Amino acid sequence: MAKRLLVAYGLWALGGPLGLHHIYLGRDSHALLWMLTLGGFGGGWLWDFWHLPGWVAAANGATLVHGRMVPALSPLRLAGQVTVGVYFGLVAAVGLPWVPALLAQPLAVGLGVQLVSSVGDQTARAPSTLAAAFLASLLFQGRVLAVLPVSVAASMAAQRHRRYKPPGTPQHRLAARLYHLGLACLAFTAPLACRGLCGATRVLGTLLALPRTAAELLLLPFRASRLLAEVLGFTGRGSPAGERGTGFKPSSWSERRQWAYEVLGLPAGSSAEDVHRSYRELVKLWHPDHNRHRAEEAERRFIELQEAYEELVGPRR
Repeated sequence: MAKRLLVAYGLWALGGPLGLHHIYLGRDSHALLWMLTLGGFGGGWLWDFWHLPGWVAAANGATLVHGRMVPALSPLRLAGQVTVGVYFGLVAAVGLPWVPALLAQPLAVGLGVQLVSSVGDQTARAPSTLAAAFLASLLFQGRVLAVLPVSVAASMAAQRHRRYKPPGTPQHRLAARLYHLGLACLAFTAPLACRGLCGATRVLGTLLALPRTAAELLLLPFRASRLLAEVLGFTGRGSPAGERGTGFKPSSWSERRQWAYEVLGLPAGSSAEDVHRSYRELVKLWHPDHNRHRAEEAERRFIELQEAYEELVGPRR
């Protein structure tokens, strides 16, 4: 089916940064490059305006006679290879931080350089390009700043092994071509989308924690003043029995006597002799001088015994 120049210009105007005109003309490598770089960072899309007539003619079967077996060295293609190689390397460093740099960086840079090498009627030997990228990455230990020299090395190797694509290469159907382009775009954008989603989740968690943090800051002076008042003794802390740790606040006379019998370990209604005997035994057992290893507990129990004995028998003489 013959390609029309007017349709090509229409697709260039409507979806040029996404490479729609290149897909229409069967230039899938160029289309993928434009999808991943948004039209060659904008400048390449504008540059296409003057080349569309020649590309339409080539798509309609006009054969181009190459005067040489090897394409001429193109400074513009070389600059594009270095730029896209650096771009792909930085994207890999941002989107794939969990992958070792010695693997992700040269692979991404080499693929970016090879993609630029495959634009139009030219290509390069992919193994040579990737090998140069991996060797240069080993020299620089996979550092992030090494993407530039790695990209230069891969671009030089690609230029060294450049060649024309074989003529008459059959193309797949449009559905298969779009499927392959979609997979390539997904492989490029998925790590970046995942990293962006993780960053957005952290930002959202921080934003959700801001109201609680603000409330804590507003209540901080009140809590500090209350703590200072407690330390200086300006606020009450309950009855003496509560301060001693008994935790018992009897509300009636019968409940106080029941509590006293429980402290002395006696059943309710025991005789005065039983009260005296139990009190003497427990006082010897819980005397603080005999329990220096657990002085606080002994003091608390000793005070409880005193209060319980006075409750049942009366104040000691």
